[in-house]
Amino acid sequence: MTSPVAPSSPTAELVQETMALTRRLFLQLQRRPSTLVAGVLQPLIWLVLFGALFSRAPEGLLPGGTSYGRFLGAGVIVFTAFSAALNAGLPVMFDREFGFLNRLLVAPLRSRSSIVLASVIYITTLSLIQSLAIMATAAGLGYGWPGVAGLGLVLITLLLLVFAVTALSLGLAFALPGHIELIAVIFVANLPLLFASTALAPLSFMPPWLGWLAALNPLTFAIEPIRAAYAGPLDLSVVLLEAPYGSVSGYACLLVLMALTVGLFLLIRPLLNRKLA
Repeated sequence: MTSPVAPSSPTAELVQETMALTRRLFLQLQRRPSTLVAGVLQPLIWLVLFGALFSRAPEGLLPGGTSYGRFLGAGVIVFTAFSAALNAGLPVMFDREFGFLNRLLVAPLRSRSSIVLASVIYITTLSLIQSLAIMATAAGLGYGWPGVAGLGLVLITLLLLVFAVTALSLGLAFALPGHIELIAVIFVANLPLLFASTALAPLSFMPPWLGWLAALNPLTFAIEPIRAAYAGPLDLSVVLLEAPYGSVSGYACLLVLMALTVGLFLLIRPLLNRKLA
């Protein structure tokens, strides 16, 4: 007589489903590794070429006499993570168009949240791999390496940014009619948000109207803490950004990113519940 199989807990089943869907995404990446290769090479080219192009920037352009390559490194790290997270909705969009998402929705899943969680885990892992490659290259070029506390700050900052932008991208994947529209949004958003931030130049170098935009840009609130992680002894209570509306500390930057992450997830939750019902 066979003994009855003990039922799995809801949490264990959710983890199992999430890991299975995440493994599927990584198998797709393994079959098409050019996505990862291009995602790593492009920011490295930016770092090397832009660092060389502005290596003779006038003294006083950057605060504290920082080299342009070191100044640029934080911007490239953040922009790479942002771009990867903004693409998070594309696999879901393609699953919608090819009918695989409909198969998942009729499958006996314990929780359809596993579909979203798998995308978040996949994009977060890719973003961290790309960021570590950039940091290693920057260190090889002599731009420094953050200490243990600095590395923790970089990780926390990137996770907050990636979670927020991934939530936005997944919401767009369910709200937009097709992948053409989603790709158009990605192309339109990428470069304006890059140039309207402190990734390439400090606020003091910008005209007033652009300085206001950069001081409100979420990318700026991620870039400045990472720059602080490279600057030396870590102190998040010091002012990292002299914005037109006032001084912004490291803690304030992280609070803005945290509020953005929570706000975007709360914003898209009703949409996801409706689409995944």
